[in-house]
Amino acid sequence: MKALKKAPVQIFLLFFVSFLFLWISRTFTGFADWYVKTIYPTWLNTIGRIFSIVPFSVAEIGIYILVVLFIVGVVRGLLTAQRWVSFGYQILRVLGILFLLFVFNCSINYSRTPFSQESQLLVEEYNLEQLKALSASLTEDVNYWSTQVERDAEGLAIINCDISSAGIKAMGSLGDKYEVLSGFYSNPKPVLNSSILSYQHLTGIYSPFTIEANYNNDMTAYNIPFTVCHELSHLKGFMWEDEANYIAYLACMESDEAIFNYSGVLLAWIYSTNELYAADYEAFVTVRADLAQEVGIDLAANISFWNRYEGKISELSETVNDVYLKSNNQPEGIKSYDRMVSLLIANYQNEGE
Repeated sequence: MKALKKAPVQIFLLFFVSFLFLWISRTFTGFADWYVKTIYPTWLNTIGRIFSIVPFSVAEIGIYILVVLFIVGVVRGLLTAQRWVSFGYQILRVLGILFLLFVFNCSINYSRTPFSQESQLLVEEYNLEQLKALSASLTEDVNYWSTQVERDAEGLAIINCDISSAGIKAMGSLGDKYEVLSGFYSNPKPVLNSSILSYQHLTGIYSPFTIEANYNNDMTAYNIPFTVCHELSHLKGFMWEDEANYIAYLACMESDEAIFNYSGVLLAWIYSTNELYAADYEAFVTVRADLAQEVGIDLAANISFWNRYEGKISELSETVNDVYLKSNNQPEGIKSYDRMVSLLIANYQNEGE
């Protein structure tokens, strides 16, 4: 009975502290930058390091355990009213703990200084000519790297390296250039039941509860290196999706593994030409016609893969992700992924100077 009496207070404190820090991070300029540079590394270097040792996704297994415990709790709660009240408090307590972890390991970081500013990248509105130039340049890069990767009997690019160590090495090399990306990275892990992500049309997911970078291991191979670096950038506190995409591109280009280089330029090409398709269809057709046949094989396989998982679940997942991003300082929602093109063009312009 004493535990039941204390439960409301414990639950209140968990949510109060969470909302308090969330409010502080969004109200006081500079708090998130201070936090991500002084406090957050503590969680990364403790929680992150501990769970990095485990060869599977702890977050995934944790979800399965919570589902089982929920079912058991419901069954037990049906026996007596007191048990049902106790079960309700337990659910709220768990939700409070998870929300606290989410705020400390993820949500506060949404308010930090963007990577574009940290790297002194001047990002401005781009015009159609700049978009055409970027798309043409990326087409050349994609065609080159498509000849450097190994392929299977069907002509599909394959991963011929240890994806985890190669991803960490690529991010580490990028960290040599940008101090905000330096330091420890935990091992990125494939989701054991990756079909769960496939049905949600997710290539990967960052778990703030275990500070793990998880990726969909079932999707077309060229997606995986880029996704690994994208999720690892979240682990470093860069939560905005466009910036995580841009960091992933830079990291892939730092790698000495051809499949990473190919993955980086191909995803950059896809995002850029998607924008070109919307802005000038004829220009897109011209660029697409210059794409190597090998790349077309990979793109066709990718479309075929995701088409198998179209349905209500993927639509719901997209809606939930859109709402989630908008609630975390990204007003464009899922369209924020596409804003990577602005960063690519800014980078392209800088390299051309």
